[in-house]
Amino acid sequence: MRHFGHIPSATRTGLFHREPAEFTADSPARTLATALGATLYSPATRPRLADDIRKQAARGVVSMVLCLEDSISDADVAAGETNLVRQFADLADGTGPGAGGTATDAGGGTGVPLLFIRVRDPRQITDLTARLGETVRLLSGFVLPKFTESRGHAFLEALTQAERTSGRRLFAMPVLESPELLHLETRAETLAGIASITDKYRDRVLALRLGVTDLCSAYGLRRSPDMTAYDVKIVANVIADVVNVLGRSDGTGFTITGPVWEYFRPGERMFKPQLRRSPFLEGRAEDLRTALIEHDLDGLLREIELDRANGLLGKTCIHPTHVVPVHALSVVSHEEWSDAQDVLRPEQGGGGVLRSAYTNKMNEVKPHRAWAERTLQRAEVFGVAKEDVGFVDLLTAGLAG
Repeated sequence: MRHFGHIPSATRTGLFHREPAEFTADSPARTLATALGATLYSPATRPRLADDIRKQAARGVVSMVLCLEDSISDADVAAGETNLVRQFADLADGTGPGAGGTATDAGGGTGVPLLFIRVRDPRQITDLTARLGETVRLLSGFVLPKFTESRGHAFLEALTQAERTSGRRLFAMPVLESPELLHLETRAETLAGIASITDKYRDRVLALRLGVTDLCSAYGLRRSPDMTAYDVKIVANVIADVVNVLGRSDGTGFTITGPVWEYFRPGERMFKPQLRRSPFLEGRAEDLRTALIEHDLDGLLREIELDRANGLLGKTCIHPTHVVPVHALSVVSHEEWSDAQDVLRPEQGGGGVLRSAYTNKMNEVKPHRAWAERTLQRAEVFGVAKEDVGFVDLLTAGLAG
């Protein structure tokens, strides 16, 4: 699989200075953590889940979470588990409506994305791994809710056992959303505990996810579509502290993904009619901006930009219309790539200051090195846009695909 792999090759050639690289579920963990992109959540109880997965993969989704936790009722957990086993079997043998062949591997010919199951308790990890049987090869790991040091140990031990019995590399994605993390008097201790246990199981932790909806609920808060998570100061403070402790670039940090955007309008392909009519297609970007504002996604775009500025990469998504904007804003611009290349040139190993090739900034070799390394890692999986290609062009192509 690859980002923007759902659009025609000729279109990609016109957009990218360097196209996104292909990757599989067996790629290095660092590559997969960067490549997660817009991780689309879906309730595990959906009766046509295998079909939904194929459809979303064909539209550019490369990672999905199948949820047995907050998205379904307590009474539906057993049915959700049974449905997951059945749907994985459908994915593996290509049965069901719309099947396009045999899914021989995650990210294989039928485009099965990276799949994770969000569980409620550790027992589900070993139980589901056993029940999936040989179809566990389609599974990339588990999402661990309300993660703290005390809760996390049992989850990660269960993951280790499941990996050992299945013979399949399985990753954990802990969700940081507990009240202990939000409350000021327990935050430092909670973060230290999370840092300790995730370091112990470092090889198994793919990324850390922020559960901002749960954090807001502890104070009865909910941001409006005009506000980002960073406008809710109590949440913004938590994000800053999480990045401070768990997102460092000194080798101790992890990829931390952006919080969910809760708002959408009905209709999975809601942009397309307006874009077809819009003069934007002739180069007027403001018309797309108007379309986004009218569909409550202007806030999403601002939040994605703030995610990046605050050290987050990728985003939890609960609606398909959020995927393409996240991916379009993840592509490395030609200017970013040029600056990163300059900073990392071997002859600059001793440090110093360089004028940007775009002649609009100074690149300081030592202070900007970690940024440059992260930028080139992102460029590997999301690609580098051509000089005259911007977000609007990438969004349009992604929607058209």
